[in-house]
Amino acid sequence: MVDDYIDYALVRDALIETQSRRGFLTYEQKMALQHAEWSASDLRNGYKTQSQVFQDMLNLFLEIESISKYPEIAAKLAEVMPLNTNEVRAILASRRISLESTEIEMILDIVKQNIGAV
Repeated sequence: MVDDYIDYALVRDALIETQSRRGFLTYEQKMALQHAEWSASDLRNGYKTQSQVFQDMLNLFLEIESISKYPEIAAKLAEVMPLNTNEVRAILASRRISLESTEIEMILDIVKQNIGAV
């Protein structure tokens, strides 16, 4: 089974579409929508989540050999958009992944290049 990773903007859009189609959301769906709206906005980290930017970064992170074994980490990097070494290391710590400083710089360069396109 292949996992699909999506960004908060797609989650938000799916929940809004569900709400308009059904006329209501469950409590859990309302909470998920509220979180997705905040997470996709520029209030979270100063940059709005855009699905194409998320997908582009995810694909670039998956090209890094040491990250390619952990697609869930690549997706988290694409969603969080870390801007410094400590943020990258915090994300990698969940899987106890250790990267060389050159690989961390590659991750930061990918983020900086892609959020500049936002």
